[in-house]
This record gives sequence, structure tokens and C-alpha cells, in this order.
Amino acid sequence: MRLRAFLVVVPAAALLLGLGAVAGLPERHPGTATFVDRPPVSTGLAASIDAYQERLRTVPGDWTTWAALGEAYLEQSRTGADPAYYPKAEGALRKSLEVRPAGNEPALAGLGALANARHDFAGAKRHAQQALVVNPYSATAYGVLADAETQLGHPAEATAAVQRMLDLKPGLSSYTRGSYDLEQHGRRTEAIALMERALEAATEPADVAFCHQHLAGLAWAAGDTATAARHVALGLAAAETTAGAAAGLWQLKARLAAAAGDLETALADLDKVVARTPTVDVLLEQAGLLRLAGRDPAPALRLARAAHQLFTANGGTDDLGAAALALAADRPGEAVDLATNEWHRRQFADVADVLSWSLLRAGRAAEAMPYARRAGALGRVDATLAYHHGMIALANGDRATARGQLRLALSLNPRFSPVDAPIAGRTLASLEP
Repeated sequence: MRLRAFLVVVPAAALLLGLGAVAGLPERHPGTATFVDRPPVSTGLAASIDAYQERLRTVPGDWTTWAALGEAYLEQSRTGADPAYYPKAEGALRKSLEVRPAGNEPALAGLGALANARHDFAGAKRHAQQALVVNPYSATAYGVLADAETQLGHPAEATAAVQRMLDLKPGLSSYTRGSYDLEQHGRRTEAIALMERALEAATEPADVAFCHQHLAGLAWAAGDTATAARHVALGLAAAETTAGAAAGLWQLKARLAAAAGDLETALADLDKVVARTPTVDVLLEQAGLLRLAGRDPAPALRLARAAHQLFTANGGTDDLGAAALALAADRPGEAVDLATNEWHRRQFADVADVLSWSLLRAGRAAEAMPYARRAGALGRVDATLAYHHGMIALANGDRATARGQLRLALSLNPRFSPVDAPIAGRTLASLEP
């Protein structure tokens, strides 16, 4: 089967369409999905960084190694969820450009990937386009461009960039992006097929774990807990020696445990995630489960605020994460302002969802409805989006839409949230004739 068949069933302009790394992630909280291409290392990231540094001590004018060092620092930041590596990555990439200001595609693409990681998606797009002027056949630059266009809310452009990447360099990075693009359109079967092809192409344990994580997430989104659990187990086995790669799998394992009513196991699993990658979305999830279990969520919320501050202190922009923190602190008016700021920067589905929910929580249900529609317009299979849409419709007196969306949420995944799924069930029962 030609790769194009996965994406271009209809013209790209007609398609309605963003990892971490995890990208994309099951029940995407205010996080984003961007993909960072791994530097070509085989002996471990730390060893590669040491080798690059040693090379530059002897040949300081080696612009390609400066670019490779910057990319390695960026990968280090991703695997450890440590934004403190962002300035190091930027310094190395800009040094590469200083040594070779013209025709330096690797440094430009690297700066684009860094901008994506910092949530400067407009900047990432600009750097990717500059890299493509230098080398119109750069699959890496098209990957950076695809990530940026996805998050900016430009689905046709994102699909076109992914397709070009697939045409130029079919492989792990392009397959995973293609799968995510298809997932955004609600084309789950095709997304699974392409992620399975990515798994076949994966050789490094971290890459195998990454693919299993996303396959587990696709299964979880559709309520297929058995398949999700199988991929989680396979991914954790592959990621045994790669701590960073295991974090997303432990997060999914925690969701499966919570769905089965085992909050203690879920919290223990989330402790493993926090020990590896203490990100805002994971810590907010932990706080929610602690509250549900009758325990104090304050420590997790404090850590979440600290994680957000660390991200912004190292050049990141994340008003969406700040909006989620405001909602967790029961400050919906502040959340509306923050989510609105983020919406002005990028019209992505997750931003529309958080903005719509913030507006509802702030008592502004009529204003929330257009954003709820935008959040689900691309057809992504996501029970949380449907639940939010249904509750906002109910607040606006539209019982028919509320029934339809709540039925959709519970049919997609009847245990999508230990807090919200029971509310969805009770609300739907009250609306049934």
C-alpha cells in the first residue's frame, strides 16, 4: 500500500485535521503533541553529548556538530521533562548559525523544534520555512512544520506537511506524525495502522515504548481497555532501561487502574510518572485523583505550579497550562483570560476545549458553545471533548445536543474519567425520555 493512501483519501485541503511526545496524548490535558526527532545516537544520549562536546573542544568551527549538540540537548529536555536544557539547546544551535549563517538547515530546523517545545508555534513555523528554503527536501523541517501547523490550528497545512514528510522519508518520525494527523481527524483505524507501521520501524527501546504508548492511547480513547493494557505492558517492558520513555506508559497504566476503581494503584503509578517527568498535566491529574481519594491535593498542585514556572523561566509560553492550574484552584475567571490569550496565539482543539470549559465554569455558557463546537469539529475520538460539549449544551438549554454528546462520550469510553464519567452517566439518565 502506498503511504499516500493513509492520508490523502480526499484532497488534503478537504481534510479536517498536534506528541509528546508525547504528543498527543490520551486525554490530552492542556498539553500539546509535538514530536522531536531523535539525534542519531546509538550509545546513549549522555555519551553522545560528551562526544559532541569533545569534538567541539578540538574543532570549535564544526557547525554540524554544534547543531547536533543542540538537538541532543533538546532531546535531553524532552526525555527528562526538564526545560532547563532549552537555553543550552538554543545556545548550541545559535552557535552553529554563527559559524555558518547561510545554508544551515540543521540549525534552523533545530531552532524550529526548540520553538515547538517552548510552545512558540509561530516561531517554529518561521524557522521550518527558513530551513526549507535552504533544503526543500528536508523531511526533518517538514516534521517541525507539521507540528507547528497542527498546534496553530491549520489542519490542511499540517496534513500537507505530514504528507510531504512521508513522501520524502517514510520511517518512524513520519509514520508517528501521520498517525497523529489521522487521529485528529477521527480516523482511528488508519491511525492505528500507521502507528503499527511505526512500531515495525522502531529499533531503539525508547522508540518501541513510544509507539506502544500511542497505540495504548488510541485504544484507551475508544474504551478498549484490554488492548490499552496490552500495549502498556509491552511498552513498559521495552522501556525498562529508558526511564524517560516509561513516564507516559505509567500515566496510562494509572488511568487504567483508576477506571477499574483502584485509586491506590493509580496514585502509585502516577508517583512513578512524577518521579520521571513532573509536568503540569501529570501533576494536575495526580491532584484530581488525590481529591477523589479523600487526600490532600495541595502538594501536587504546588508542584504543578512550580513545573509551570520552570517551563516559563526557560523561555516557554503556556497560558493553557496556566488556565488549567487556575481551574484547579477554582478561579474560572482567571482561566478564561489565560485560555483566551492562548487562543489568540493558536486555534487548536485543546485550546478551544479548555476555553469552553473555563467559560462554562465562569457562568458564561452561551459564550462557551462556539468553542465547544470548535473543539470537536475535526472529529477526534475523545470522550472528554464530547462530555464538555454535552454539559455546555445542557447549560444552554439544548437537551437534544446534550443527550447526543453525553451518549457519545460514554459510548467512546464509559470510564474516561473517574470524576466526570459518573457525572456524565447521571446527567444522561436525567435527560432520557
